[in-house]
Amino acid sequence: MNSLPQCQTLLLELHGGVLHITLHRPDSRNAMSLQMVSELRAVLAAVRDERAVRALVLSGSGGHFCAGGDIKDMASARAQGSEAYRDLNRAFGALLEEAQHAPQVLITVLQGAVLGGGFGLACVSDIAIADHQAQFGLPETSLGLLPAQIAPFVVQRIGLTETRRLALTAARFDGHQARRLGLVHFVEQDPQALAERLDEVLQHVLCCAPEANAMTKKLLLASAGQPSSELLDEAAQWFSEAVTGDEGVEGTMAFVQKRKPRWAS
Repeated sequence: MNSLPQCQTLLLELHGGVLHITLHRPDSRNAMSLQMVSELRAVLAAVRDERAVRALVLSGSGGHFCAGGDIKDMASARAQGSEAYRDLNRAFGALLEEAQHAPQVLITVLQGAVLGGGFGLACVSDIAIADHQAQFGLPETSLGLLPAQIAPFVVQRIGLTETRRLALTAARFDGHQARRLGLVHFVEQDPQALAERLDEVLQHVLCCAPEANAMTKKLLLASAGQPSSELLDEAAQWFSEAVTGDEGVEGTMAFVQKRKPRWAS
């Protein structure tokens, strides 16, 4: 197969037809930087036509999956103007589209923070396994922002009614509630149980023919209807307008300064 790209924000391990991808920015709870987005997209592109790679297992290092977007990237985009925000936001939407349509079975192992962009990645996985204490949520509106690229995938995963509740309250919830919502398929009590469940799931996946799985996944996604590129383009523009507006500036500054934004004081 083609060689895998060199990555600074990901750990890659391929064995037995399974590519393990670990988000590896533990100092920031694996916050999704633009570099990480680019590296994930490059990995997905490298294995897209490789049927010898049967499954992709996405997890995070340091006890967390992903705490959302990288506020530092947003701060650097501020100096470049609204187009930079739109492009930054849309790049993550492109990653979600590409992960959603990966021919391989995509499995997420969810621990610790599963917020914002991490929540979005969980929503595009074929099989999601969570620790019972994992913390899920869509915190964007509490920062004066929009879950712009994530929202269509969340609606598709758990339905409009629950997505409205979660997105409009920025509520946090654990693995058990994620299971009740249909966001995840399995909830486990400790790391050993997570590993055992992953092994069991992979055994089942590897019983299935890779091309048949790829075409079945394509069929199922087409049957369900897809978040459209046009909507994601428009959402990126809305995000850019939000992040450069009064609420976005106040919300992101409050986050960096570790204080409540003015509307929550």
